Amino acid sequence: MGGQACVLYGGAEFSRTTDIAILASKENLELLRDALRQLAARRIALPPFDLQYFLRGHAVHFRCYHPEAMRMRIDVMSLMRGVDPFEQLWERRQQFVAGGDEEYNVMSLPDLIRAKKTQRDKDWPMIRRLIEADYVGDPEPTTQKAAFWLMESRTPGMLIELTERFPGLAASLKNVRTALGYAEAGDVAGVDAELEREEKAEREVDRKYWELLRKELELLRGLGLEPEEEV
Repeated sequence: MGGQACVLYGGAEFSRTTDIAILASKENLELLRDALRQLAARRIALPPFDLQYFLRGHAVHFRCYHPEAMRMRIDVMSLMRGVDPFEQLWERRQQFVAGGDEEYNVMSLPDLIRAKKTQRDKDWPMIRRLIEADYVGDPEPTTQKAAFWLMESRTPGMLIELTERFPGLAASLKNVRTALGYAEAGDVAGVDAELEREEKAEREVDRKYWELLRKELELLRGLGLEPEEEV
């Protein structure tokens, strides 16, 4: 669901972190614990590895010390802001095959884009690259795919091109996304300004979402819990 997914979708070249979305249950956490033990993983930050924190939306962070995965970081979450529950993510997952028979279940691109709309600076250029890579890689899109590009592209030139290529669809969506109106008029400055407004609004919503979760972590730090421990 993170950097490794972006690599598979063609939006990134390398990532040292593996971000995993899981269905939070006691049974799943035991399976995950067994896998982390095989990787000689240690928890490197708060919160603790406990079901209650996954259910409240926290990420739990690990670092691997197995020789074949030395220093690889693993971040695990179950709930994400603005993203559907895990069961729906699983139904929409994209499967990639690498190395002949290695199968990877990856969050669908639309879900990954939604998960990337955070307050972190690095996520917004990544959204742009992911959409651009998808656009270039699909010369004959379905109407659903074209609508996805129109609603999510963060590249002014691409948005203008899309409104020219799919005028009827763009016209039907411009009341939902204001940037499309500027793109339809060929107003690059207007598109830029609207994209900036969209990003600022999402960053602020994300900041407020994490504010309470950060306060919980501060309380845990006040309890003096050890930040690094074996799984």
